Amino acid sequence: MPYHSPISPGLSWYEDTAGPRPEYPALDGDRQADVVIIGGGFTGLSAATHLAKAGTNVVLIEAHRFGDGASGRNGGQLGTGQRAWAEELEGELGFTRAKALFDLAEEAKAHLLEFSAANGIDIDYMPGQMSVAHKPRYVDDYKAHAEIMASRFNYPHVSFMDAQETAERLGSTHYHGGTRDIGTGHIHPLKLVIGTARVAAAAGAHIFENTQSTGITSQGGKVRVTTPRGTITAQKCLIAVNAYGGTLEPVSAAHIMPIGSFIGATVPLGADSPVIPGGESVDDSRFVVRYFRKSRDGRLLFGGREIYGVNDPKDIHIHIRRQITEIYPALKDVDITHGWGGYVGITVPRKPFVREVMPNVISMGGYSGHGVMLSNFFGKLYAETVAGNRDRLKLIEELKIPPFPGGRRFRTPLLFLALNWFALRDRI
Repeated sequence: MPYHSPISPGLSWYEDTAGPRPEYPALDGDRQADVVIIGGGFTGLSAATHLAKAGTNVVLIEAHRFGDGASGRNGGQLGTGQRAWAEELEGELGFTRAKALFDLAEEAKAHLLEFSAANGIDIDYMPGQMSVAHKPRYVDDYKAHAEIMASRFNYPHVSFMDAQETAERLGSTHYHGGTRDIGTGHIHPLKLVIGTARVAAAAGAHIFENTQSTGITSQGGKVRVTTPRGTITAQKCLIAVNAYGGTLEPVSAAHIMPIGSFIGATVPLGADSPVIPGGESVDDSRFVVRYFRKSRDGRLLFGGREIYGVNDPKDIHIHIRRQITEIYPALKDVDITHGWGGYVGITVPRKPFVREVMPNVISMGGYSGHGVMLSNFFGKLYAETVAGNRDRLKLIEELKIPPFPGGRRFRTPLLFLALNWFALRDRI
C-alpha cells in the first residue's frame, strides 16, 4: 500500500514518484539543544540543515512525516519575486524596499537550485513559467509588467505574449494574453523535501518524525517544547508549521489562515499533445488562481479548487476535471490517476509572516502560494539570524501583516465569505 498523508486529503502523484522516502525515528526522551525547530517542511528542514552545517546543536520535530503538509504536496512552481508584482510593492513600500524584496526573492530562487545541485538532489527542474490573463482587460497590465521588470527591476527574462502566442504556447484559446518568464521554472517538491532531510541528517541535525509538539514556553532565557515522550530545552525556537499550527501558538494562528488547494494528475498525454508544448508551468489571473504544468513524464498536473478552513473536500477528481475541461475541452475524458490536496498558509495582504512571537521564538509562514522558493530560503535566513546577522530577515519581519478579523471564532467564516466574493468576481 502506498503511503497516504494522515493530515492532507488524497493520494498525491508526488508520493508515488518520489523514490525511496526514508523514515526517521520519533523523539523518545528529553533533549538539550541550541535551537529547537517545530515543523518538518521546507522552512524547518532548510533551517536545520544550515544550522547543523554551521555547528549548531539543532533538534527538529515533525508531527507526522516530512512533507506531509504543503511542502510535499504543492504545485511545484517557483515563480519570480514576491507574491505581489514588484511594481505593486513599489507603490506600497517605495522603490528601495520593493527592489530589496525582489532581489531577496531572486536570491532565494538561485539558492534553491544551487542547494539542490550541490547536494545531488534531483528535483525534476523544468524551466519556464507563463502567467496568463483570464479577462481581456488585464492584458495591458501584463504587457506593462514585462516592460517594468526589465527597465526598473533589472529582470530581462519576462516577455509579453499576445493572444495568439499565448494560445500556441498553452495549446488553448481560453486566455487572452500574458507573460512568459524564462528565468524560473518548476520542480517535484517532495523530492526536495526528502533530499533536504537527508542533507540535514548528514550534517548532524537531530531530526524526528511522528513527534507532535504539545506546548511551547519561553521563560528565563530558555525555550521548552513539550512532546508526548520528552521535552526539548533550547536557547531558541523556530516555529515552521505554517498552515498546520492549529492552536500551538496563538499569534501565528491569528495571522496565518489555512487554505486547502487541490491538484489532479492525468495519465501521460503523449509526445504529440498540444498542451504546453514548451513544458512551462502556468498560473492565471484569477484571485482563486488556477495553476498547472506538465510533469517530466508528460502528465498534466492541474491545481485550482480551493477551500478555506481545514475540512477535507470530497470528489477532488470531479472538480479538477471540470476546471481542466474549461481550458482543454479535448481532455474532458482524460484519465485522472491522482487527486490530492494540502493546506497552504495565507495572510491578509498575501505577504510572508515572520515574527518573534515570544522571547527567543520566531515563527515563519504565510507564504500565500509563493512558498516553494521563499520558504527554503527563509530557513537559511533564520540560520543567519541565529549566527548573529538579522539584517536580511528584518526586511521580512518589518512587513505589516495584520491579523485576520473576527478572532478565532469568526475569522474562518468571514474569510470564506470574502474569498467566495472574489471567486464570484473571477467569473464576472
